[in-house]
Amino acid sequence: MAGQAAFVREFIRERLNFVLNGRLRGDPLARLHLDEGRIDPYPLYDRIRAAGRLVRSPVGAWVTADHALCDQILRDRRFGVGGRLTEDETPQLSFLEMNPPDHSRLRRFAAPTFGPRQISGFEDLITGTVRRLLDRIPTGRPFDLVGDFAAPMPIAVITELLGIPDADAEEFARYGTAFGSALGGFQSLRHASELAHAQQQLEQIFTRLFELKRREPGEDVISRLVATEGDRVQPREMVPLCSLLLIAGFETTVNLIGNTTLALLRHPDAWHRVVADPDLVPAAVEETLRYDSPVQRTGRVALQDVELAGHRLKEGDFVVVLLGGANRDPQVFDQPARFDLDRGNAGDHLAFSSGIHYCIGAPLARLEARIAIRELTRRFPNLAMIKSGVRRPGSLIRGLAGLPVLDYEPPLRV
Repeated sequence: MAGQAAFVREFIRERLNFVLNGRLRGDPLARLHLDEGRIDPYPLYDRIRAAGRLVRSPVGAWVTADHALCDQILRDRRFGVGGRLTEDETPQLSFLEMNPPDHSRLRRFAAPTFGPRQISGFEDLITGTVRRLLDRIPTGRPFDLVGDFAAPMPIAVITELLGIPDADAEEFARYGTAFGSALGGFQSLRHASELAHAQQQLEQIFTRLFELKRREPGEDVISRLVATEGDRVQPREMVPLCSLLLIAGFETTVNLIGNTTLALLRHPDAWHRVVADPDLVPAAVEETLRYDSPVQRTGRVALQDVELAGHRLKEGDFVVVLLGGANRDPQVFDQPARFDLDRGNAGDHLAFSSGIHYCIGAPLARLEARIAIRELTRRFPNLAMIKSGVRRPGSLIRGLAGLPVLDYEPPLRV
């Protein structure tokens, strides 16, 4: 009870901090945590960038939207995501929260699963999954791009990769989606409670799977994990590691597919270009990663005193790295607020972070998004929004909770 009361107090204190500094002081970092940051964070990034390469926020953190500085911080070993875990602590998202050497050890285990060579072997699986989902969508009727397509597709793929039995797939998807919502931060006390329940249920699912794979090992990731238990991966790390692989395998992809479709539909000329020339699909996905990236920010802690951009940061100082702001830095990208399929340097974005914490699921997210957009534009060449999409809660993860669309038949020629 004492721990729960402390959590409630901290949650209320944090929300009040954002509201007071955002509403009364007009602090753009605080306002990113309010509704305006969820709906359209980009004007706030411009304000932060205009104030300087690195600025101190009243909420108690440093913040930057400067592309070069963001990249530097993410690569600098003088910054980290936290400290080493003690024997009594349990990681929540495995090496996402760790610094070397624990980060290096666990990432080396997980990396082969998401490597480009390994992922390319799943192209047929992904294509088949995408086509089956599109086959279920009734012709000539409205449908929800997210609920009917973008969300179930990567879940189907990651369950195959991890070796989740069909009997557990639906439950796994439901709790995995809830767990993934935590990346954007708690939106309410009820949200925190729902997350705790989802986390408990996921732990039970994974524990059952570990027992199954010990008896009946296969070629999947969880079988490989069980085989290394107590050697490369400690027992207390197994559930958090599987949870992270789950998030890496579908959370970014869902939002990337939704954001890419939304950007193309809001720019009909770009949509029709992609319909006419499927070779433009990779450019559309890469430009979306720059223009409206699924992960908008991350954070780093100074592990020692650091001189940075004319400021002295003390050990323990926290820096908010605005990936979405860096991706619209006019020093790097010409007319950054424009969605441009012909942008030559779109790949210079930081949507997947940088340095040792570069997103391990990036190759899978790219491949799934490219196949999804290719098949979607081929199947529904006259797709259009019925009404504006609904943004997900929170502003750290930028994606759509729903997007009603309809494929309009071309008009009859007389």
